[in-house]
Amino acid sequence: MNVFDPRAVRRAFGRAASTYAQAAVLQHEVEARLLEQLVYLDERIPGRALDLGCGPGSASRALKSKWGRHCTVVAVDLALPMLRGVRASSRFWRPVHAVQADAAALPFADAAFDLVFSNLCLQWVADLPQALGGLRRVMREGGLLLFSTFGPDTLIELREAYRQAGIEPPLSSFAAIQQVGDALVAQGFRNPVVERECFTLHYPDCAALMRELKAIGATDARPDRPRGLAGPARHRAVAAVYEPLRREGRLPSTWEVVTAMAWAPPPGAARREAGADIATFPASGLRIRRR
Repeated sequence: MNVFDPRAVRRAFGRAASTYAQAAVLQHEVEARLLEQLVYLDERIPGRALDLGCGPGSASRALKSKWGRHCTVVAVDLALPMLRGVRASSRFWRPVHAVQADAAALPFADAAFDLVFSNLCLQWVADLPQALGGLRRVMREGGLLLFSTFGPDTLIELREAYRQAGIEPPLSSFAAIQQVGDALVAQGFRNPVVERECFTLHYPDCAALMRELKAIGATDARPDRPRGLAGPARHRAVAAVYEPLRREGRLPSTWEVVTAMAWAPPPGAARREAGADIATFPASGLRIRRR
């Protein structure tokens, strides 16, 4: 389980609202690939779709454009400034409904959605199994869950540069692919398919990478993170360690992306908790023997 401060996450992405769309090149690429997975719906049109961690709303608009009035699209983000961008770009005849909410505490009724789409959001929840349990609750039986998240090898060069410089990396940690798969199975999702891919981006220098992290809101969200900005001397020390990795005038940066697809189980299907299978069923289904 990762430990994040949701207030820090909300502030970071709120500040990044005006810069995210232009800086998030990798995020757009992963989103496009994730949208391609909608072919697994075959000819079915979801009546309601949830875009969780929507950011400025590009995926929400793509979902609405694909199905139009046949699908109600709800865009959810923790940062209110991100949602303002969703509302501003939502055409009045094809509106996307914007809701500010925490991915770990969704304010929706049970079985509300036929599709849940989430691009590079769930790495910021403190308890992934709990968050997936919440998604299972709001999904209809047979609904499609599609999401991507960052894996632990993300920014591995920068993390190592901090360690070699004798500084604790001010970077959040992320769940491994095995943890993602285990969490899906534990929550009872059917036929999960989990894949991993590493992307390598290149930057002119270490400072450019740090600026991009700030522009997309990917800052340290741990509750015990050091307060205050690191001094110039520390930045120079990290950059000096990173510099030998330069190839053809550019510094590489690894981003590990885990992509998952699964289907929502029927109500009451067993989930795993503490090594035991737990099933639920409505009390109305109990037979009462009268004497």
